[in-house]
Order: sequence, then structure tokens, then C-alpha cells
Amino acid sequence: MIFTAFFKTLGQTGDPRFRKVLFLGVGLTIALLIAAYAGFLMLIQWLVGPEATLPLLGEVTWLDDLLSIGSLFFMLVLSVFLMVPVASAITSLFLEEVAQAVEDKHYPALPPAAKVPFWDAVKDTVNFLGLLIAANILALFLYVLFPPAALFIFWGLNGFLLGREYFTLAAARRIGTAEAKKLRRKHATTIWAAGTLMAMPLSVPLVNLVIPILGAATFTHIYHALSRR
Repeated sequence: MIFTAFFKTLGQTGDPRFRKVLFLGVGLTIALLIAAYAGFLMLIQWLVGPEATLPLLGEVTWLDDLLSIGSLFFMLVLSVFLMVPVASAITSLFLEEVAQAVEDKHYPALPPAAKVPFWDAVKDTVNFLGLLIAANILALFLYVLFPPAALFIFWGLNGFLLGREYFTLAAARRIGTAEAKKLRRKHATTIWAAGTLMAMPLSVPLVNLVIPILGAATFTHIYHALSRR
């Protein structure tokens, strides 16, 4: 079912409406990564002073380094870690448009979806993002204690959290947040597996740029498949 949902998503990338959202999502993802990376360079310089050095970059002067070629490669590596919170932030912005495009093509008989109130969506996004960041900070201790398993811990943890967020937001459009959480608990294993399969390519530079939007579409299909069970 998970792979069926993903291949349906890939099959829709030629749809002009879907492609427009995909390009917007990729553009915003790049912008968020650059902003996060600029903040990272400024933080390093603030913590250790103007003579801070980083591998590949040498001395950190955040504006110059942000615009350098070496910085591009460093940012691609850093995106492995930054893409998880970026993917979380992207959901609330684009899920409605992505889900509607998916439903118009694959589920045209459905009535209009209920609009999630803007501030409710913002609150849920902030809560999810806070949980995501806190969980990943705590996971740093596990990475140090079990270095050979670090990548699997990263995938499993963020797969659980991202699957939880993406599914809840996709389902809440149709059945409300309370019922979405009930359905999520009922199919927790499937949703975790789908989230993990999403987290894995998020750790691949460049590929990870398209994953937030593709993930939103895939979880829309997953919601409709699980809602019929």
C-alpha cells in the first residue's frame, strides 16, 4: 500500500497543478535551508568569535562563506540534519494544495474538504516542530552511545515523528483532528513504516529537496487507503 501510494504520487508529477506546487515547495525548501545555514554560521561565529573555523570552509565569516562554493557543499551535507525540521515546516504550508490536487485527480467523487483554521494549523505545526527538535536533540546521546546504529536511530525516530505529522494533517482535512489521531493510533505501524521510508531519502542531499511535497501527496493516498479499512 505504501509503495502504491508513492507510485501514484510519482505518476502525478506531470500534472501542471501538482508540478507548480512541487516547484514552489522545492524553492521554499532551498530558501529555508539557506536561512537555517546562515543562522548556523552566525551562531558559530557568535559562540567562538570572529576567528572560528570549520572543516572545508576555514575561517568563518558568515556572509562571505554563505556565498562561497565551498559553503554549497557544506550546506548539502548539513541538509541531512536540517531537512527534517524543514520538511515539518513545509507540511502546513503546502499540504492543503497538494492534497487537493491529489484528490481532484484520484478521488473526484469526494465532497469538498473542511478547511483547517489557520491558527489551528500554525499551533499544530509549532507543536510538531518543537517535539521534532527536542526529540532529535535527545537522540544525539544515542548517536554517541551507539554510533554504528546512529543512522537507523535517525531514520526510525524521524520516521515516527514525520509519519505522525503528515498523516494527522492529511486526515484532519477530512475527519477532524480528534478522529485523525484515532485513525493514526489504529494504524500506527503502517504510518511509522511510511514515515521511515520518507525519512530515508531526506538524508540524501539534493534528493531530499523534493521529498516534503512528495511525502504530503503520498500520505494523502495513505490516509484514503487506511480510512477504508
